[in-house]
Amino acid sequence: MQKNLRWKLLVIAAVTGLSIWSFTPPSRKIALGLDLKGGAHFVLEVKTDDAVRLETETTSEQLRVAAKEANIAITTRVTGLETFLAEGVPGGMDQQFRVLADQLTSLAFTREATGGGTHTFNMRPNIAVQRRTEAVTQSIQTIERRINELGVSEPTVAPYGSTDNQILVQLPGLSDINRAKNIIGQTAVLELTLVEAGPAADQASLLQAFNGQVPPDLEIIGGAAPGMGAAYYLIRKVPAVTGRDLRNSRPTLDEFNTPAVSFSLNSEGAVKFGRVTTDNIGRSLAIVLDNQVMSAPRIDGPIEREGRITGTFTPQEASDLALVLRSGALPASLTYLEQREVGPSLGADSIRAGVTASIVGLLLVTLFMLSYYRLAGINAFVSVALNLVILLGFMSYLGAVMTLPGIAGFILTIGMGVDSNVLIFERIREELASKKGARQAIAAGFDRVLITIIDTHVASLIAAAFLFQFGTGPIRGFATTLFFGLIANVFTAVFVSRTVFEFVLSRRPAGATQLSI
Repeated sequence: MQKNLRWKLLVIAAVTGLSIWSFTPPSRKIALGLDLKGGAHFVLEVKTDDAVRLETETTSEQLRVAAKEANIAITTRVTGLETFLAEGVPGGMDQQFRVLADQLTSLAFTREATGGGTHTFNMRPNIAVQRRTEAVTQSIQTIERRINELGVSEPTVAPYGSTDNQILVQLPGLSDINRAKNIIGQTAVLELTLVEAGPAADQASLLQAFNGQVPPDLEIIGGAAPGMGAAYYLIRKVPAVTGRDLRNSRPTLDEFNTPAVSFSLNSEGAVKFGRVTTDNIGRSLAIVLDNQVMSAPRIDGPIEREGRITGTFTPQEASDLALVLRSGALPASLTYLEQREVGPSLGADSIRAGVTASIVGLLLVTLFMLSYYRLAGINAFVSVALNLVILLGFMSYLGAVMTLPGIAGFILTIGMGVDSNVLIFERIREELASKKGARQAIAAGFDRVLITIIDTHVASLIAAAFLFQFGTGPIRGFATTLFFGLIANVFTAVFVSRTVFEFVLSRRPAGATQLSI
C-alpha cells in the first residue's frame, strides 16, 4: 500500500474514532433541546418603566436627604416617570441649593428653576435609554444565575423579539414549572430599615403621633406580626442595608426550629449594619422583602455580618428565597407573555421520528446510488455515513444543543452529502467516457469539482451564520446543524470519498481502466 494512502486512511480512522468518542457515553452525550427533552418555554417582558421610575424616585429622595443635611428645608415630589420637583427652596439659599442639586443630579437629570422656590428635574433621554437597556441586561444575568442554581442543564436565556425588552427562557428537562416561574419572576428586593411605629392593625393608629400625616422621610407598608396576622409598619424610606450588600444567604432554622433564611453581609454592608444597630439598640429593625415586612426583630446589641429572615416559610420556600437572594434582585418586574410546557413523551416521539427519518432517508439514498452508480454507491454510503458521525461529534464536543429543527438539518446533511457525490461521480463518468484510465479519471473528476463544492458550501455557510446570528430558538438549532454538517461534508466528499477510490484502485493493476460507476 502506498505511503501516502496509508497516511490518509490513518487520518480518516482518527477523525472517525474521535467523533464516536465525543458523542458516546460516558465521555459525553449530545445535549437535547427543549423540544426533544421536554421542559418549559417562557417569553418574558421586562417592565423597563420600573427601572426608570426607580431612578427618578431614588434621585428625588437622595436630593431631599442631602438638602436636609445641608439645612435646606425642601420637599421633593415625583410627578412623572422621568420627572420630579423640588419645592419650597428658601430664597436666601437658592444658590446653595443649585450647587448641591447639580452635584447630585447633573449627570442624569437636567434642572430648571420654575419660580416660587420650585425646581423641575427631567431625566436626560440618553440616561433613560441606558436604564432601560441595563434593566434587560441585568434581568438576563439575574435569571441565568437563578436557573443555574436550579440545576437545569443547557438552559436558554436570551433577548427575544424586536422590542428590546423581551427575554426568551427555555428550561429543558424541568418538571416543576410553577416553582421555576416563582423563582424567575420574584423581584427579591431586600431592605433592612428602622421602624418608627408599629406594628398596628390599621394605618390610622400608626399616624396618631404624626398628626395623621405620613412624614416625607417615612412610609407605611404592610406585613405580618406575631399574634396579629396582617399588620402595618411605619418605616424609614431610606434603608440601612439593601440586598446589594449581601454576600451570601442560605436556608436555616430559627430558635423555634422552623424554616428561616440566614444571610451574611459584605464588608461595606457590615460597616453600615454595625453602625445602625449600635446607634439604635432597643428599637425594631424591619426586614422588608419585595415591599412586605417579613419580620421586625428588636435590636439587642451591635450586629455586623449576620442576620436572619423569619416568617411562615416551608423548607422549600426558605430554600428558594435563599436562592433568589443569592442571585440578586431583579431591576424591574417581569410579565409572562408566553408560556409553553413540552412533555418528555412528545420529545421522545420526536427523537424516534427523527432517527427513523434519518435511517430511512440514508437507506433510500444508498439504494438509489447503488442502482445508478453501481459499486461506487458504496463509496457514497461510506462518505455520507461518516459525514453524520463527524457532525454528531462536532455537536457533542462543542456543546451544541440538538433540537427538532436540528434533526431536519441532520436529514438535510444527507442530501447535501449525496449531492456532492453526484457532482463528483458524474464528472468521473465524463472523464472515463473520454477514454482516460481509472486513476486519471478519478484525479481529474475530484480536481475539477473541488472549486464547485467549496463555492456552494461557503455560500451555504454564510447563510447558516446569518440564520444563527439573527434567528432564535428553533432557527438557531437548524443553523447549528447545517453549519457543522457543511464543514463535515467538505471533508467526507472530497477527502474521504477520494481516499476510498484510491484504496480500491490500489488493489488493482497499475493500468486498470474499468471502474464500477
